[in-house]
Amino acid sequence: MAGPPYDIQATERKWQERWRDGGTYEIDIDDPRPPFYVLCMYPYPSGPAHQGHVRNYTFGDLITRFRTMNGYGVLSPIGFDSFGLNAENAAIKTGTHPRTFTDARMAELTSSLVRIGAAYDWRRLVFSHQPEYIRWSQWIFLRMFEAGLAYRANAPVNWCPGCQTVLANEQVLSDGTCERSGDVVTKRDLEQWFFKITAYADQLLDDMASLAWPDRVKTMQRNWIGRSEGAEFDLPVVGSDRAIRVYTTRPDTSFGMTYVVLAPEHPLVVELTAPDRRAEVEAFVDHARNTSEVDRLSSVGTLSKRGCAIGAEAVNPFTGEPVPIYVADYVLSTYGTGAIMAVPGQDQRDWDFAVAHDLAIVRTVQPPDDFEGDAYVGDGPAINSRWLDGLAVAEAKAKAIDWLEAEGIGERKVNYRLRDWLLSRQRFWGCPIPIVYCPDHGVVPVPDDQLPIVAPDDVEFLPTGESPLKHHEGFLNTTCPTCGGPAVRETDTMDTFVDSSWYFLRFCDPWNEDRPFDADAVAHWMPVGQYIGGVEHAILHLMYARFFTKALADLGVAPKEMREPFARLFTQGMIRLGGSKMSKTKGNLSTPEDYFDTIGADALRLGHLFVAPPTDDVDWESFGTDGVSRFVSRLWRVADPESDAVPAAEGAAVAEVDRAAHRLIERITEDYERWSYNTAVAAFMEFVNLLHKQGTTPFAVDTLLLLAAPAAPHVTAELWERRHPGGHVHEEPWPVADTALTSVDTVEMVIQINGKVRDKAQVAATISEAAAEEVAMASPKVVEALAGAAPKRVIVRQPKLVNIVAE
Repeated sequence: MAGPPYDIQATERKWQERWRDGGTYEIDIDDPRPPFYVLCMYPYPSGPAHQGHVRNYTFGDLITRFRTMNGYGVLSPIGFDSFGLNAENAAIKTGTHPRTFTDARMAELTSSLVRIGAAYDWRRLVFSHQPEYIRWSQWIFLRMFEAGLAYRANAPVNWCPGCQTVLANEQVLSDGTCERSGDVVTKRDLEQWFFKITAYADQLLDDMASLAWPDRVKTMQRNWIGRSEGAEFDLPVVGSDRAIRVYTTRPDTSFGMTYVVLAPEHPLVVELTAPDRRAEVEAFVDHARNTSEVDRLSSVGTLSKRGCAIGAEAVNPFTGEPVPIYVADYVLSTYGTGAIMAVPGQDQRDWDFAVAHDLAIVRTVQPPDDFEGDAYVGDGPAINSRWLDGLAVAEAKAKAIDWLEAEGIGERKVNYRLRDWLLSRQRFWGCPIPIVYCPDHGVVPVPDDQLPIVAPDDVEFLPTGESPLKHHEGFLNTTCPTCGGPAVRETDTMDTFVDSSWYFLRFCDPWNEDRPFDADAVAHWMPVGQYIGGVEHAILHLMYARFFTKALADLGVAPKEMREPFARLFTQGMIRLGGSKMSKTKGNLSTPEDYFDTIGADALRLGHLFVAPPTDDVDWESFGTDGVSRFVSRLWRVADPESDAVPAAEGAAVAEVDRAAHRLIERITEDYERWSYNTAVAAFMEFVNLLHKQGTTPFAVDTLLLLAAPAAPHVTAELWERRHPGGHVHEEPWPVADTALTSVDTVEMVIQINGKVRDKAQVAATISEAAAEEVAMASPKVVEALAGAAPKRVIVRQPKLVNIVAE
């Protein structure tokens, strides 16, 4: 009896509806099971899912189902990062309001997520442009404002001409272009809103020690924060009462300072430039301000053209001698004090600049006798440094700082590369900043009872890209909350990373109408037990979310003991198509709908799990689904109770098949725990092959379905129900292996010569390294191949492998 064929689309649709309509993965705070929070970074809804989404959300779904079967009460929510530039650009092109565009895209992506088979508590749906979410984002901004963590300042900012908006430093790519539009980023001076993330720099560094995160991500965050220890001190300007404040991590080299450099944006450039130098300096400053920071920090252009003397001098306090002051583009106003002491003997950039401008070079650290090069940056005894001579670098640094403090001209200083988070965006489709400007009372926060401030619908989107909020009289003109007089609203909106910096907290309590979330609910679910997303978010989203969590705890909004949002982080590899990351922006997509309509979601999920380890990047051109599709068909034939395509095991095979099932439990459990999904799928295929050869047993088939349920949820659910009417495989407990049945007496040991298989031998599972080598060397095939020659090396991985490396 062949049994009915597997109707893929009908079955998958049936179970997707049952999981959602039946609330299979809905959970409340009073659930008695131990809580576990699984979260994939919520997506930007720009249309149907692509294969990158499938991979990411398959991983998250597998963990949700696996943890549930292991007895946890799993919180698995979903939402949408629904503010953003794509919707606004679409409005400019088509006239469609961003809300209409976004809602349509959300519906498309929701359909894709459902068809993937992802298990969510859909009641907790959150998206950024919900009025309720806008209200609480604005409420959080106001609490930050009250605490001095949100402030307004005039500052040189990154301006993207294509997006017509300001970018945070983190949103400028390494080549100086906008991460979204690809346009070259320039500088402008604007009044902007900032979050004081620098107040948490040390916490952001120190607390990483407690996180089970990839080392790569931790390193990226540490480098971006860029903590350094050194000294700040003053250089008196000759013939002036002014002084230039400089920061250095190497005060021990100060005797080698032969010139000083100001950033083009430094306020003293204008004040100190001599009249006969003004025209050249102004032209240079104007050029530098329109050059990207990346180009300024790179080696683009000759250094002789990247700086000029301003016609003034400063005094080196260590020598008492005057040194010339230059302006140069390789010094940035956003780092340190915007001015440096230049020590060409110990810094290669300073060396190159000194050579280009014929400036003196004085070494202050003795290089080794075999040193070949220009500037020497290593350790060694101090030279040409008077009272520091002979000291090693660390000792000389400490003594130099002590001297600066004793003389009252400097101090020890910890500095950071991290800069405050610029959150203003000159866009329409974002969360409005809840501030009004009154002629009499200045900057005035919008009262809580007037929130949310929602952007109007009756707006016109101009081809220039300028925000229509600037010209909408109904939005712009308002009354001052303090005096009742006329006032105007802030027309900037918040960086969309603000929305994604606390959405995981709202998921814990999305129905709350009195506050962003209840602290007890957050304490119950947080921190997120497993967070999943791309490594490209290592600096932006992950840094900002950590800052928000700490600030909200300090403000009494979140539990004070909660200092980190994500206990464990997994960063999956990307899907590439045509050599670059698959994305809608690049137009290099493979949509999953065609696969849903043919081989089905389970086969596509298994393909993503099987193709490579989850951390690896995958080229879509090499992605194959034929094998996993055949596996799903073979699984159906093996497990369908109405099919006799695979006979039952008989005799001794019954015990052997059941023993293999217990070993499979051990293997799959371990593979799931350590994210070895590709080897887990391989194990399923091997086990189905075993059943085809030796026959089935009820225990073996049921075990296979239970173990495969998190990976292929639809077909396993259907087969379980057919085998156990009224049963639901995803509500069953995870199987436990009988260790008495998993041990094996003998195993097959592979014997290789130079990596090629020459023989196999049955050996004891507990064989020693020496005994395994002896068995391999005694193999007649090995003896013949070596022909009396001694091996160069023998690599033993008992009991499975011996590799003989011959000459």
